[in-house]
Amino acid sequence: MFKNEVHCLLTVEEMERADAAAIALGISGERLMEAAGKAVAHAAISYGQKRISVLCGPGNNGGDGFVAARYLRDAGYQVRVGLLGSIESLKGDARANAKRWTGATEPLSPDVLTGADCVIDAVFGAGLAREINGTALKTIEAIGNRHCIAVDVPSGIDGNTGEVMGIAPKAHKTITFFRAKPGHFLYPGRLHCGETDVVDIGIPESVLEDIQPNHWRNGPSSWPAQFPWPEPDNHKYSRGHAIIVGGGETTGAARLAVQGAMRAGAGMVSLVTPTEASVVYRITLPGAIIRPVLDTGMFREIIAEPRVSAC
Repeated sequence: MFKNEVHCLLTVEEMERADAAAIALGISGERLMEAAGKAVAHAAISYGQKRISVLCGPGNNGGDGFVAARYLRDAGYQVRVGLLGSIESLKGDARANAKRWTGATEPLSPDVLTGADCVIDAVFGAGLAREINGTALKTIEAIGNRHCIAVDVPSGIDGNTGEVMGIAPKAHKTITFFRAKPGHFLYPGRLHCGETDVVDIGIPESVLEDIQPNHWRNGPSSWPAQFPWPEPDNHKYSRGHAIIVGGGETTGAARLAVQGAMRAGAGMVSLVTPTEASVVYRITLPGAIIRPVLDTGMFREIIAEPRVSAC
């Protein structure tokens, strides 16, 4: 199992490799799309409103939307579907699922949103390479404050950077698959995703071994395995000696850094500061060693000490 796999993020290109690897292992794209669309439908059902508009695009995101529409209609919901382009122009699994949809398919336009309490945004996915314009822009703009569930990412958000490609709806929830992408957490994309749910659609964890992702979501739950927990024979030098450099006039950042280093478990924390500011630091940081310096030469001597492990 890949180290820290729960917290790894996949770029758009890496997610495409994960999909391809799953298909190579015998898991059909049709099966993956069915699971994705079903998860989106369940998110809409959880919201509890009966009138739902599903906005479908010309790629696999649109296919997910058609699957969601089918599940919702079978569950008794009032569903309107709008498609950017034509069913005949869709390809592969997206086209197959569009043909399984037995309701009406309207041209994508703001009119599809009339009367909707909830909107499923399945127009564009994370790999969008151009700014949104034309009918798609007008329709996304018309979503307004309606409850919006985005498929993969809100349309217009770059999955790698979080950049807004012209326009993007403010989704209340985003349903993405297998692993989140950097764009879910980087601004401004993060502001558009709302609550992001990562759904298992059947892609095996083993595909990560070949992909070797190098992006992770940082957070407390990923720290314990690497944290240097104190041992009975530890002393202040074995726990590291941190040097913090503080300014002579504005002292707040340096004092917070000292407190953070001490709280994190550094064995010894020294603060290097111009002589005239040393009194401020001595009064407010009783647990730290204050090292006044007159010039850069003294500073070089301090950081060159063998026991200094971080500056």
